[in-house]
Amino acid sequence: MIKFSNIKAKINSFLIEIGELSFFTARFFRESIKRPFEFKELLRQCYSMGNRSLLLVGITGFIIGLVLTLQTRPTLMEFGAVSWMPSMVSISIVREIGPIITALVCAGRIGSGIGAELGSMRVTEQIDAMEVSGTNPFKYLVVTRVLAVTLMLPLLVIIGDVIAIFGSYLVENVKGNVSFMLYFNQVFDALEFGDVVPATIKSFFFGLAIGIVGCFKGYNCEKGTEGVGKAANSAVVFTSLLLFIIDFIAVFVTDIFYDL
Repeated sequence: MIKFSNIKAKINSFLIEIGELSFFTARFFRESIKRPFEFKELLRQCYSMGNRSLLLVGITGFIIGLVLTLQTRPTLMEFGAVSWMPSMVSISIVREIGPIITALVCAGRIGSGIGAELGSMRVTEQIDAMEVSGTNPFKYLVVTRVLAVTLMLPLLVIIGDVIAIFGSYLVENVKGNVSFMLYFNQVFDALEFGDVVPATIKSFFFGLAIGIVGCFKGYNCEKGTEGVGKAANSAVVFTSLLLFIIDFIAVFVTDIFYDL
């Protein structure tokens, strides 16, 4: 039987962690506008994160395009609306499926990696050594990584969207003998400014959430190898939950603007 005191302790622990995360986020914004700017480390992190995630995002997007088209096609054929396939697939992927799936993939790949990397540096006292040597570890380690994820995620989302739509085209080409030009003309006719911009804006927030949570878990990692594993694991779980909350808020706000 679960004791009431245990539930209360877990709720208190959760609220304390939310408070610490808020202070951590505020410190990130404060440190990110201060000199000196670590441009070399930022570029290195951008390249590293983009390079590490590109293949996984591409494969995931390609499979999503294939599966979405294969699952949807029979239903559209039943209603004689198979010609709507390019429009339906492109809008679904660009508005919702592409950003959230790419963000979840990057939360597992990048978020856990940041948590484990910074956690290892905390456990082996490398972060303490940087503080002693006069280097600002928060600016060098945290700010550069959070900015790198925030900047790279929208690019990864766009690449994942394009590959997913290409996967959808391959299925349509095999099943319905649709030409490349016809399919992508219909895709571009269907997509509007209001589909692309909100999806891109929320991708920046997805990246910010992945970077902040990954760095927060790793930077405040408990001592010992168990703490490193726990930091990496909890970074993925917490980020995934946060991504769905951000996505809900983004869809809600976008819906309000569409109704105006």
